[in-house]
Parts: sequence; C-alpha cells; structure tokens
Amino acid sequence: MRILGLDEAGRGSVIGPLVVGACLFDGEQSVLKKAGADDSKALSAKRRDAILVTLQSLATLRTITILPAQIDEGNVNDLEIAAFLAHVAHFKPDRVYLDAPVNPAGIPKLRERLIRASGVSDWVVEPKADSTYPVVGAASIAAKVERDRAIEGLGPEVGSGYPSDPYTRTHLLGLIKQEVPMPHYVRTRWATLDNLRQQSLFGGG
Repeated sequence: MRILGLDEAGRGSVIGPLVVGACLFDGEQSVLKKAGADDSKALSAKRRDAILVTLQSLATLRTITILPAQIDEGNVNDLEIAAFLAHVAHFKPDRVYLDAPVNPAGIPKLRERLIRASGVSDWVVEPKADSTYPVVGAASIAAKVERDRAIEGLGPEVGSGYPSDPYTRTHLLGLIKQEVPMPHYVRTRWATLDNLRQQSLFGGG
C-alpha cells in the first residue's frame, strides 16, 4: 500500500516560510521508525539532518514552501490545505496520514473536506501523528530541515523566527524602531508585530 505522511513546520512563526512536508512510502512503517523517523521537534538539528539522509534512501520526500508574502496576502489555513492537496495530487497515494492542524473537534469536518477535494477516501487525521506514525514523522523532518535552512540563510540575528524567541523579538523591534519597511521574510499581518509596535511606542524593549 502506498501511504503518504503529511506535516508542516513554521506555521506559528512570524519570520520565515511555512514548509509543508510529505513522505511517500510503500512498506511497513517500522522500517521508517528504525531509521529514526519521529516528531522533528523531539530531535536535535544534527540528528534531523542525519536521519533525513537515511530516509531519502528509503522513501520519497517532497516539500512545498509557502512564503511570508503569500501568507500575508492569503489565509494560512487555506494555503496549508492547498499544499496538502498538492502533495496528494502529485503522489496519488492509497492512504494519507496527516498531523492534524486543527483542534480535535474540527478534525471530522477537515477530514471530509480533504476526502472530497482529493478523491482519496482513506485519511488518518490525528493530533501528534508525527510521533505516532513514522511516515508523518518523516514528513515532519523533511519540512523542519527545509525551514531551518531557510531561517539559517537569513542570519543568526533573526533567531528561530517564532514570537516567543527573544532574538526574534529583538530583531523585529530593531526594524520597527528604524521605521523601515519590513523585509520580505517577515509576516507583516501577524499580531506579534502590532504588540511589538505598542511596546516600542511606550518605551518598552
């Protein structure tokens, strides 16, 4: 059976792209697990890089990168679902495993939407699927490595790109205080920027 795992990296970040990863595999998922496929967040960057090399010899991996400008102009939920469906259309799997991007209560509705739009009737959509199903863990690793490379290319001063990261917040505050247009790698519609502008206005930071 041709199975497809789907997961993303960077959904909640304010800097950098959202990357949607896919892993197509035909075989027992225990093979991927033995190779180290797991939730990418539970692995160090060095370990992710090493595991990715092994996974590339066992399965077919693919990523779709959604840029900050696309997110600013659209809806991150719709863009993410479009990427999921693009992967499915490309690979034409028998079954899809997806790390649920919604609250558990919203899973049945999302699953119906994906079945209807993809033509694939067998979807397994669960929270924490990246740690439960190795094929999703593999997709998670592919997405995370790709996003990390994009963030590293921006320089160390941007931090991880997530709102909770002090380096990221300091970098954004510096841009705000310079009163210059935000660079291409910033998601300008994120509430983080409004909060930091208020902080800057009242002398914080």
